[in-house]
Amino acid sequence: MLTPFQAEQVLQGKWRRFAIGRYKVLERLGSGLQGGVYLCEHQPSRRRVAVKVLPVARANDPASLERFYREARVLAALSHPNIVRAYDIDQEDNLHFLVMEYVDGSSLQDITEKCGPMAQLRAAHYVRQAALGLQHGHETAGIVHRDIKPADILVDRGGTVKIIDMGLARFSGEQEPVLTLSHRDVVVGTPDYIAPEQIVDPHSVDIRADIYSLGATFYFCLTRYPPFPEGTAAQKLLWHRTRQPKPVRRLRPRTPEGLAALIERMMAKDPAQRPQTPQEVADALGPYTAEPIGPPPEDEMPRLSPAALGGPSPSTGSMPGS
Repeated sequence: MLTPFQAEQVLQGKWRRFAIGRYKVLERLGSGLQGGVYLCEHQPSRRRVAVKVLPVARANDPASLERFYREARVLAALSHPNIVRAYDIDQEDNLHFLVMEYVDGSSLQDITEKCGPMAQLRAAHYVRQAALGLQHGHETAGIVHRDIKPADILVDRGGTVKIIDMGLARFSGEQEPVLTLSHRDVVVGTPDYIAPEQIVDPHSVDIRADIYSLGATFYFCLTRYPPFPEGTAAQKLLWHRTRQPKPVRRLRPRTPEGLAALIERMMAKDPAQRPQTPQEVADALGPYTAEPIGPPPEDEMPRLSPAALGGPSPSTGSMPGS
């Protein structure tokens, strides 16, 4: 039985691109500038994994290659239930790929866009878990993610949060590669969620930049809007440095004052005015997460084809990489 993705490849004449090495491709999970992510099956063990593939066109770009392998180094340094795990990084011919834990779930971005503003209890639980994951990276290896946003925080079917996409992460005190430093005019981060100081100098930010971005993510989950929903990317970068977003309580009047105040602190323009570590954020959320929550509703979770869920798969060939 072919999955929809495999059938699409057949129609495009790419029938050989069903696997790489021992990983059989089942579905496309997502794609972007830095590569595609595929649900794959490790053929000897039949374990489901997520495989991130660097586009062949970018394999000859030293900066893109460095970023890809940097993500693998960062993930290899971490082991925490709220951070996606990396199993392997490898290369087949000119195809570079990163094998990671498959998270059967949806992002905060997808859940909120589909279902509207999130219940405060759920949002607090998810943000607290993300803070604990960031704290682990901070205290274990001095890692700064530099691109925390709703799309990079997944919630699995059991309600466990997983931080993904470490492609922009750096180790605190690490000297940035010359290739990265040579592009100082390039913004590192996502305009909707980036910290003010990261706009000015992304190469020396610390964990407090991630706290700002997590606060902006919290804001999005509660309101369904990023802090500055209108304007161009350039305007948003300016406003993160010079304007205050609409108060959460204006958009969600029943938000507890203490919770709204925490989000405001997390998004303070001055890093010294924010919680100084993700653990402080997690501790502050303690009173708002005393009540447990159940798994997310099934209709918020992704739907895979029957073949991807365990049906027979076709012959092997080579992974999509173009």
